Amino acid sequence: MKVGVTSWKVNYEPENMDLGHQGQIAEKLGFDSFWLPENHFTGPLAIPSPLMLLANVAAVTNKIKLGSTSYLLPIRNPILAAEEVSVLDQLSGGRVILGIGRGFQDAMFKAFEIPTSEKRKLFKKNLDRMMMAWNGEPIDSHEGTDIFLSPLPVQKPHPPIWVAAFGPLALKQAGSLGLPYLASPVESFDSLKKNLLEYRKHLIVNRIEGSEKTPLMRTVFISEKKTICKKAIDSLERENASRFRNQNESASNWAIVGGKRYVEETIGKYREELGMDYLIARGRIPRISDEDQISSHEALIDLFPPVKS
Repeated sequence: MKVGVTSWKVNYEPENMDLGHQGQIAEKLGFDSFWLPENHFTGPLAIPSPLMLLANVAAVTNKIKLGSTSYLLPIRNPILAAEEVSVLDQLSGGRVILGIGRGFQDAMFKAFEIPTSEKRKLFKKNLDRMMMAWNGEPIDSHEGTDIFLSPLPVQKPHPPIWVAAFGPLALKQAGSLGLPYLASPVESFDSLKKNLLEYRKHLIVNRIEGSEKTPLMRTVFISEKKTICKKAIDSLERENASRFRNQNESASNWAIVGGKRYVEETIGKYREELGMDYLIARGRIPRISDEDQISSHEALIDLFPPVKS
């Protein structure tokens, strides 16, 4: 199993452990990849341009892969998006993993003047156009001369593409594309099991030989101190209170928080029962210090040492 890690704090100030510094720490520890989500209009925590921020990480690292958990296609021009992905892949020497998504916030679609009802259609249309451009097909013509995308990605024909999906329609679309499915990090184990079966059913129905890769993103925090683990769980529940307002949901149903032995056994269950072969360890737990978060990452890498590509 390979292990990647998300940023554990959002900070654009170089003197306060910015994303580039976090990427350097993740690379030094031995993580396979460093991931950023995309979100808009969320104040200081907003990450509206993950590829631009990953370019910063690329500039100060050498080998760690650079991943987006949800690069939102419906709000983008597909040719411009294809160019931006290609540029990042070139800058990083072919280190991009492109996680793509549709988005779910109505306010965001309204701000970008995109009908929410069109998001799946636009997602597929834009992805098809991006892949066509990466394959070296003409994207248009002008005065009888074909126009081609440039530069093209280092990885041929394009970087690995994973699909963030939540809900039956999104699962159906991910399965019909035959691309690895990246689940929400706040789904319970039972929900993940059900969704993976649904996703794989669509692979079979569409007679698609699905990717052998099963990536999962989980909040992981390791500490032998029960008081710190309780603080982590309490912080996660407080952060997600609005999401689970009517469900009495405990963060322990989707976050893996505890001592090394507990975390090792729990991740073993995900590997054995769900087939997980790529773990993206999510950080950004409120009220957890950088020191404790980095100690947790060190413990995780100690449990699951780097796997050579």
